[in-house]
Amino acid sequence: MNYVFYDFETTGRDSNWDQIIQVGAILTNTSFQEIDRFEARCRLLSDIIPYPKAILVNQSSVKDLTQTNLSHLALIELMLNKFKSWGTATYIGYNSISFDEEFLRKTLFKNLYNPYFTINNGNKRSDLLNILRANYIYYPNTIKIPKNEKGKLSFKLDQIAPFNGIKNFNAHDALGDAIATIKLAKIINLKSPQLWEASISTSNKENANKLIENNKLFCITESYFGKIMPFVVSFICYHPIYKWAQCFDLKHDPEDYINLSENSLEHFMSKSPKIIRSLRSNKSPIIMESKFIPQINEYKHISNEELHRRADIINSNVEFKLTLEKLLRKQAEDKEEYLSQEDINFEETIYNSFSNNYEKVIMEEFHIANWEDKLMIANKFKEERNYYFAEKVIFEENPSVLPKEIISKINRRIAKKIFSHNDEKWNTIPKAYKEIDDLRVHYEEENDSTTLNNLNNLNNLIEEIEKKYQNV
Repeated sequence: MNYVFYDFETTGRDSNWDQIIQVGAILTNTSFQEIDRFEARCRLLSDIIPYPKAILVNQSSVKDLTQTNLSHLALIELMLNKFKSWGTATYIGYNSISFDEEFLRKTLFKNLYNPYFTINNGNKRSDLLNILRANYIYYPNTIKIPKNEKGKLSFKLDQIAPFNGIKNFNAHDALGDAIATIKLAKIINLKSPQLWEASISTSNKENANKLIENNKLFCITESYFGKIMPFVVSFICYHPIYKWAQCFDLKHDPEDYINLSENSLEHFMSKSPKIIRSLRSNKSPIIMESKFIPQINEYKHISNEELHRRADIINSNVEFKLTLEKLLRKQAEDKEEYLSQEDINFEETIYNSFSNNYEKVIMEEFHIANWEDKLMIANKFKEERNYYFAEKVIFEENPSVLPKEIISKINRRIAKKIFSHNDEKWNTIPKAYKEIDDLRVHYEEENDSTTLNNLNNLNNLIEEIEKKYQNV
């Protein structure tokens, strides 16, 4: 199966409220030889206020944001058609599971396309950042990891790539970052082939679950605030609601916990260090065989025989599994009840519920219809959020076909959103002005006239948006 290495540049970090502005993707074979590539930019959506710092980092100009030929929908459709033309593939980015993948899913969702493209129809996904973190534990001498000004390991792509001799790429450009990701992947595949194979083997949920279920004990890695934590674990059960694998950390002796009451077990589950590790098999976890345990210092004081004894206790204790499942269900239901009381916007509902087949048929009709017919098709939606997204798409792409009252309604909604003085989840005009002012102070001290000029241009852009919506 071929690989697609990809990266997005965005207006900010929140996949619910920011937007993709540049796509860079490269199709390769399993030897990392390029077969095809795709790169494109798009204009800002009407209701998006970009974060100035994000725009400085990805080096987008105001002209890029406002005068690029492609609309947001046109970019997404071009990208999606290109991806489909490449056939089934494993999609790999750098921090993509947490960042780029979430932007991809939510962008497709808000444009009435299947958001789960990278895990449907035979496609798979992986994340080179997670692979590099695991590599640091199991093959520490194969990739050099730089340190930041605080002396902590830095896995930032723009630092780790040049630190390993990768110099000819444009950092924070979508295509440039995709190129750097490929070159790092080649090094991993060459110097740590077992790790690379392990990462590819868990690039879909079904294979990951098989490994979890079929190995009495195995190694996983997690990352907390830049610190990489390896664990030796044994599978207990799947979460009764979320279906994540629940694994016992064999650093602990299970005999201390298997006979506890429900309340006592819940108490210890909330303590740190955790006795139960959640492993999300749908997020391409790196799972290494038990032969790698000697690489993990935290478990060297426990003999191999003792680790197997602990795993046997976990595997054979059905009562402990049932008690854990009961607790997990209760905690999930309590959480869902709490979340149901929060105000939630349609943009944040991708994981709340799935559209049924009827809604999916209407989505297809909506996309193939002429612009003049799209609103009529949109009225067939029974889910309010799908109609809401359909209206927004028409407004962005061809507002002339909308009745004046709908245009006025959307304009008022945009104005209310972008002029808010509250601490919103999205960026607003007041927040953007403040950020520009703060950045100016910094770059004036640096005597950086180029960046100051870019900030002035961004300020002018925000002023133009402000004028456009101040009287709606």
